Parts: sequence; structure tokens; C-alpha cells
Amino acid sequence: MSATTAHEPAIGGRAARGRLSSMVTRVWLVPIVLAAWEAGTRLSGSIFFPPPSQILVRMKDLWFSGPAAHLFLTDEALGNFLPSLGRMTGGWAAACLLGVLLGVAVGRSRTLYDYVGPLIEFGRAVPPPTLVPLFLVVFKVATQMQVATIVYGAIWPVLVNTIDGARHVDPVHADTAQVFGMGRRQRLFRIILPAAAPKIFAGLRLSVSLAVILMVISELVNSTDGIGYQLMFKQMNFDYPGMWGGIVLLGVLGLVLNALFLVVERRVLSWHRRARQTT
Repeated sequence: MSATTAHEPAIGGRAARGRLSSMVTRVWLVPIVLAAWEAGTRLSGSIFFPPPSQILVRMKDLWFSGPAAHLFLTDEALGNFLPSLGRMTGGWAAACLLGVLLGVAVGRSRTLYDYVGPLIEFGRAVPPPTLVPLFLVVFKVATQMQVATIVYGAIWPVLVNTIDGARHVDPVHADTAQVFGMGRRQRLFRIILPAAAPKIFAGLRLSVSLAVILMVISELVNSTDGIGYQLMFKQMNFDYPGMWGGIVLLGVLGLVLNALFLVVERRVLSWHRRARQTT
């Protein structure tokens, strides 16, 4: 057996122990918080703050006790989770597309930036929930109002970060593209977008969290389904374990979406990390 082969199990074992140690370091606080939450709520005895064990049982009864063919989701879960996720995904995708397109256009034009810069700062300062009544009057249909609310609130991080990234492209790269006679399309996809990509992804990540928040807010008004509607319905019917279950569900949803986005970001921007390591 060669020395290299002999060392492979040891290296693999150290890597596995390193991953296990990293995971323990990241999650060790979770059971402590849950235990403190359980003890504190049971000692208080308040109906408004049920213990986590009761919340989990209620979540299972409401949403995760369905048939295996439906991935154990109940009819209530399917009737509320899917519409919420559809509206959130559609609104976020539209916000991302519009934010990147407008951001590149504004960021690469000094004249356009001077004209619309104050309007962008004004628009991003207006809280999206205050526009829900206006969107309700304009669109009338609840789903369209909800998607419009998500788009309006989620677009600003993408737009502002894209503008910033497109404005600060390395002049050397821009001059090189001009010397080689690259057309606009080539400059966009080979120079501008790659240079602005780290900033763009930072805005996309912020917009994901905003999309979840605005999804809930928009479903509190004139809605008949969705996670936000369920939160309000449980609260009005004094089902506090169910209400807290919805809050926990939203936290888990945000955590999962953020983790998925980080995976995509690491893959797409792997070249950027390698470039930073070599400099």
C-alpha cells in the first residue's frame, strides 16, 4: 500500500469530523432556545404563548397529516401554501427581471441616472404596505394586488445594487472591450453583467426575504387563501397554536429559501471567489 493510499482514510476522517464540528457549531444554540421557550411558556401558562411542543402538534394536525400521495400535506396546506408560494415566486421573479434590466440601463447611462436617481430614492422610501389600498383599487383582483405589492417592495434592492454594480465596471475592462470592437450585446454579457454580478446577487438575496414578508402582508387584505390569510384567520378564531405554527412555518420557509439561494449563488459566482483568492 502506498503512502498516499494510507493517508486517504485519515484525510477523509478529518474532513468528516470537520464537517460534523461545523454543523454542531452552527446548530448547538437551537435546542437550548427551544428548551428555554418550552419551559418559559409552560411556567407562564398564557394562552397567547403556547409551548413549542403544542405548536408542533397543531402544525402536524393542520398541515402535515395528509395522505402520502400528497407528500403528507392536508387539503388546507395545499389550498394555502401553493397559492402563497406561487404569488411570492412570480412577484419575486418579476421584480428581479425588472430590477436587473432597469438597473443596467440606468447604471450605464449617466444622463438617465441623473434624471431617475431622485425618483428611485423617493420610490424606495415609500413603505410597500402603505400602497396596498392603492393596488387594491387599481387591480381589483386580490391576486394581482398581492403580486404587485411583492414586485414593488422586492424590486428596490435588486435595482439599486444593479445600478451600483453597472456604474462601477472596471474602466480597463470597458476600454479593452472597445479596443477589440465588441458590440453592445457582447459588452453586456461579457463585461457589464459579470462585473456587476456580485452586487446583483446581493440585491437578489435581500429581495427574497422582502418577498416573503410582503407575501404575508398582502394576504392580510381582501384574501381568501394563503399563509397570511391563515395567520389572520387563526388569530381571529383564537387558535393561537395554529397562529404560532404559521409564524414558525414562515421562519422555516425563509431559512430554506435563503439556503437554496446561497447554493445557487456559490455555483454562479464560483469564478468570482477564485479570482479574489488569486489576487
